[in-house]
This record gives sequence, C-alpha cells and structure tokens, in this order.
Amino acid sequence: MSIASARTKRILTTHVGSLPRPASLSELMVARMDGRGGEPAVFAQAVRTAVHDCVAWQADLGLDVISDGEQSKTGFFAYVHERLGGVHRRTGKHPGRAHTKEIDAFPEFYAAGHSGTQPAGSECTGPLAYTGHDILKTDLENLSAALKGRDLVDVFIPAASVGTVEGAVVNQHYKTEEEFLEAISETMRVEYEAIVAAGFSVQLDDPRLAMHYMLNPEMSVEEARKWARRRVEAMNHSIRNIPASRVRHHTCYGINMGPRTHDLEMKHLTDLLLLINADYYSFEFANPRHEHEWNIWADVKMPEAKMLLPGCVTHATVLVEHPELVAQRIVRFADVVGREHVMASTDCGFASTPRGTPEVHPSIVEAKFRSLVEGARLASERLF
Repeated sequence: MSIASARTKRILTTHVGSLPRPASLSELMVARMDGRGGEPAVFAQAVRTAVHDCVAWQADLGLDVISDGEQSKTGFFAYVHERLGGVHRRTGKHPGRAHTKEIDAFPEFYAAGHSGTQPAGSECTGPLAYTGHDILKTDLENLSAALKGRDLVDVFIPAASVGTVEGAVVNQHYKTEEEFLEAISETMRVEYEAIVAAGFSVQLDDPRLAMHYMLNPEMSVEEARKWARRRVEAMNHSIRNIPASRVRHHTCYGINMGPRTHDLEMKHLTDLLLLINADYYSFEFANPRHEHEWNIWADVKMPEAKMLLPGCVTHATVLVEHPELVAQRIVRFADVVGREHVMASTDCGFASTPRGTPEVHPSIVEAKFRSLVEGARLASERLF
C-alpha cells in the first residue's frame, strides 16, 4: 500500500532515520576510523546483519515508513568524506564553535562539558566528485535484502543535504562560497538520484537550515532567512530530477540536550520549507521549545500531496511520552491541516556517533517508538 492510499485510512508513523547501532558494530567502526583497520569482510557482514536486524525491529514495532537506521554511517554528515573525491578528514584537534547564541547565553552549562557544536570534520582540497558509488551500492543492496518478505508502506534512506555538507566540510579549494555550494549540489545529486532509482525515497537531512541562526551570534532573523533561502535553491537544484513524491526533508535544532532558547522559531521557516520540492516535511514538535507551534500551520494552505511529519516523541529527553500525549499532538496538527496531511514522526535521530554513549539508551528509544505507534492508533480512532 502506498502512502497516498494508506494516509486516507489512518495516521501513519515514521521516524527521522538514524537508529542505535549494535555495540559490536560501533567497536568495528571506531577501529576503522582510528586506522586500526580490521578485516573488511568482517565489517561488511556486521553492517549487513545490523541492517537486517534494524529493519526487522522497526517492522515488528509497527512503524509504517522505515529506514536502514544509517547502520553503515559514522554519522548523518560525517560519512560524506568517504564518498566525495576532493574531501579528506581533517587531522588534529578542531574544537567546535566557541560562540553561538546558545553558548553565549549559557556559558557555564556548556563549559561543564555539555555538548554544544561539533567542528567540521572534513575539508575540501580539490574539485568535488562523487566517488562513493560502491559504498552506496552496498547500502542499497543491504537494505533491499533486509526488506525481502516485508510489506511496508514506504522505505527511505537519509542523505546529507547540500547545506549540511557545506557546514561539515571546510572549503580550501573553491574561490567563492557560491562556487562551493554549486559544486556540492551537483556532487550530492548523484547520491540522491541513485537512492530513488533503487526504489527508495530520499530524505534530505538538513538541520543547518534551522540551526544557522543559532550558530551565528551576530545574525538577525532576516539574515538567517536570506541564507536559508539560497540553500533551499541549491537543494532544489540537487533534486531537480526527482519527483517530489520521493523526497522527504528533515530539519531540526541538533541532538544536544540544551536550553534551546535561541532556536529559530518555526514561524520564520514555514514558507521556506514549502519552497522545497518535497512532499514530506519533518521537524521538531515534541521538544518543549516548539510544541506550541502547531497553531501557526493553521494559516498555511497545504497542497494536496504534501504531508507534515511533526515529531511526536523527542530525542531531547529520556522521559517516554505517554501514548495519549502522542495522540493529542497528532490530533492538534490534524485539526489545523487535515488528517491526511499528517504523519507521526520523531523530532530527530537517536544514534550518536559510534564513539559516544547514546544520550537516549536503545531500550528507551524502543519505548518511545511503542508510544508513537500506539499514539497514532489512538489518534486514528478519533480522526477516521
């Protein structure tokens, strides 16, 4: 059953894509990152097994639209240095930003070791080119194999957006920011189109679109919107050959558990999001800084095919949301944009880097997903 037909019968469920990986796979991944190698065949098998188990886990929980859990990737943007020619991992220590709107507002909190911002881990030293065809082919094959015998509404694969790659890679080659942006757009287009050609939807992971305002202390809202509009244009150029029905867009405010008082308000983003040539828009809503924002969508006329994927459970707390609360959140959105325009999702991904202890333990992720599925069932009873 397709999304188009299924959404007329009930509230569908999905998530942002990144899911906890097995500890054994994390250990192998860290060893490779540190240059300690290991048998490639052992790592490849570990990834295949992790993808198979991750797909089975999502399906058994009752999620409708699932992913490969990004099991093969070291992070939602860190993976790009393995797939882009002209890009290399940066050596030495590179601290994150010393000043952001959030760090400047709560210096003691962040000085105590709480996560703030991650530094760009790669640099561009030559012409960009997509060289990760074999890695991507393996990802696509692993997911296809894991899906055999399963009947799901849809399957997606996340990929770093143009703006995300721009923020993750320090430009040491292109003469201007505009040249760099155009090169990223053309290069990442290869990955996006290959994912869709394999029969999956592509999700553009784009937290920078919402976070750029917070990351730059001197930037005004209007300056942030101007910056974001240009990235939307570049993003649309990169997906120009893909039907909107096969594109999801995700933006958020990061994975750290912080005060979040300087998040760009959704009222400054809604018009920009709807310019993206995608039919599905994923964003934070279960976060207490943003739960009040459901009502701004009442003034937005939703095109017939498009759906909102508001987060109904969050990564920003280990508290497990009650299914009744999840249902209430779904119904609020359905009341303002229509039930067929809402798919229940999560605020963000749940997998930290393979080096760290996940901020939300896998057992809690499962409990949150169970609440998400049950909440969608309750909301469906009320709405259909």
